[in-house]
Amino acid sequence: MLLYNSATHKKEEFRTHTPGHVEMYTCGPTVYHFAHIGNLRSYIMEDVLEKFLRYTGYDVNRVMNITDVGHLASDADTGEDKMLKGAKREHKTVMEIAQFYTDAFFEDCRKLNIRRPDTVQPATGCIDEYIKIVTGLLDKGYAYVAGGNVYFDSSKLERYYIFNDHDEEDLAVGVREGVEEDTNKRNKNDFVLWFTKSKFEDQALKWDSPWGVGYPGWHIECSGISLKYNGEYLDLHCGGIDNAFPHHTNEIAQSESYLGHPWCSQWFHVHHLNTSSGKMSKSKGEFLTVSLLEEKGYDPLAYRFFCLQSHYRKGLVFTWENLDNAAQAYGKLIARVAALNPQDGAVDEAVLAEYREKFDRQVGNDLNTSMGITALYDALKAKTNDATKLAILDNFDQVLSLSLLEKGAAKRKEQENAKQNTASQGGYTVTGEGDPAIDALVLERGQAKNAKNFARADAIREELKGKGIEVTDVPGGAIWKRV
Repeated sequence: MLLYNSATHKKEEFRTHTPGHVEMYTCGPTVYHFAHIGNLRSYIMEDVLEKFLRYTGYDVNRVMNITDVGHLASDADTGEDKMLKGAKREHKTVMEIAQFYTDAFFEDCRKLNIRRPDTVQPATGCIDEYIKIVTGLLDKGYAYVAGGNVYFDSSKLERYYIFNDHDEEDLAVGVREGVEEDTNKRNKNDFVLWFTKSKFEDQALKWDSPWGVGYPGWHIECSGISLKYNGEYLDLHCGGIDNAFPHHTNEIAQSESYLGHPWCSQWFHVHHLNTSSGKMSKSKGEFLTVSLLEEKGYDPLAYRFFCLQSHYRKGLVFTWENLDNAAQAYGKLIARVAALNPQDGAVDEAVLAEYREKFDRQVGNDLNTSMGITALYDALKAKTNDATKLAILDNFDQVLSLSLLEKGAAKRKEQENAKQNTASQGGYTVTGEGDPAIDALVLERGQAKNAKNFARADAIREELKGKGIEVTDVPGGAIWKRV
């Protein structure tokens, strides 16, 4: 497998510290509000990556944090805690907010067929790990105490910027317009490991520490959770591209300084979902959620399909027209799957192996999901029986997770029921919900209309209306449904 490494800026052959086993970490949500679909693009692509690794034979241990403390409104360690902000907004406790939005996040994941990671760890559950790492960094001279807070000393590093080649001045933290500079820092790139003093006094969650009562910085939580559940050598770290700086940059700085050896060999970053006005965010009023898509009549998996049509390292532009196109294409794909006959022949294992090898090669070239979608259509056009086509689609869907066979079977059953629920007499066809008594009344109404007996036809319509039946006339017959 070839995978682009954000740390080296090139595609590389994917290798792991332990052959056949992947230690994988993905940055989880800050659970102060619903996840918007831009956030969820990253989780969809990380899910595909994990499933592809399993598909190709790797044993994967995937860990995800839940940020329920310490993530300030600015990634530069300034502003209000996002969790406290959410609690104030909804007049609930921080822990009530955290539980509600954690549950909401994983419900969205369920709707999008995103597998739950092997370990999900809220940040509040690993305070001892953070204190241990901060203590070690102080002992090794990589951290200092100032103004009641503990800071990482970035001047002790030979190289701080990992994921970009920008000038230092372009990436100055804490000195941007509108952001108050932290005068406790020795260097502009230093960051907080542990807070005991902050701009606000009503911080809801605090713990005892060697430096006083306080709470961890945002960056330390991912290092602590990963070291606890993935070990000292991490094979694959994932997240949105906006996390590369400063969050992932700071994770590398503190983790490698604490461990004394290289920490993570492969970094995977998913690029933004944009709107016509730029990056999607919760603060811009463009707060599109999975629930909102459902309210507008979209299947959440149509959004997953929309994401898979584009490469994860390219910005993806969301418009309703683009989503409509994806939803229409997804619906047609399901219809083509439904048209296949599961009883048509036996699975040709040689053909299945041929298509699997091709899919492995195409998607394995830097997680090229658009080629994975193309492979679905190639399978549908294959010169083989329907049973083999269904087996190929089922195989590919282990990675793509579009519920192809499940939804295809449901549509096939729906179509079969529609045929069974059709009554016909004298060239007049009635389609309904399988009630012979209602079918008979609708047929009688049709015959009355054909005989110009409109009084009888109207009387039957009123009788049907009284039963809660709506009748729609169509060429050659009528369709009825309960309302």
